[in-house]
Amino acid sequence: MFLEQFHSSNNNIVSISAEQGSSFAKDISNDFNPIHDPDSKRFCVPGDLLFALVLGRYGISEKMSFNFAGMVSAETELLFPQAPDEHFEILDGREKSYLEVSRSGQVLENASAVESLIKNYVYFSGQNFPHLLVPIMAENNIMINPQRPLVIYDSMSLQFDTVDLVAPTVELAGTSFKAEGKRGDVQFELRLMDQGVQVGSGAKTLILSGLREYQQEAVDGMVSGYLASKDRYLEPA
Repeated sequence: MFLEQFHSSNNNIVSISAEQGSSFAKDISNDFNPIHDPDSKRFCVPGDLLFALVLGRYGISEKMSFNFAGMVSAETELLFPQAPDEHFEILDGREKSYLEVSRSGQVLENASAVESLIKNYVYFSGQNFPHLLVPIMAENNIMINPQRPLVIYDSMSLQFDTVDLVAPTVELAGTSFKAEGKRGDVQFELRLMDQGVQVGSGAKTLILSGLREYQQEAVDGMVSGYLASKDRYLEPA
């Protein structure tokens, strides 16, 4: 599967270099968050790459939920269970948990369908900033800290009516926002499609921290910085 280039594995031990994680974020998710730059002091492996590796190993279940428990540093050795139960965790050698997974129902392991879902979901997920979050921040008159922007990938879930899938895709069905002090939760409602027919639904939750009153100039600065990073990466060598 295409995921081989984005990680190294030795049986059930998986590690991801900063270059591999960054390449997945930029080339597959279209995500240019500086926290995924390989030379960033705060580098972390994209949560969507962990999601992708779980699907690549274990297939698509009728019901799946993913709770992100920690940020993965480059070269962290992660244990992917050989024969996982309905509930399992992705742990490092010190048994620190990074991802909690629950799944149930029938399982589809068709490689092309799995790849379609992975690529469509992570590309959708990579649009968080600025495409999805900036309108939400403006509407609610809040924004994240422009000096230290922090958006935490909290959880996501998918529920299929059938796993008789050919090329599943993801669409945005709606958004909601709830703030409490300097923290806010954003939820994206998902519509799961296959060949023009809805086959399920899902949700993704993000945590915004360091909230303060919306300032258009500061938001414009964050957006221009993000787009400049994207342009630098995409411009011909």
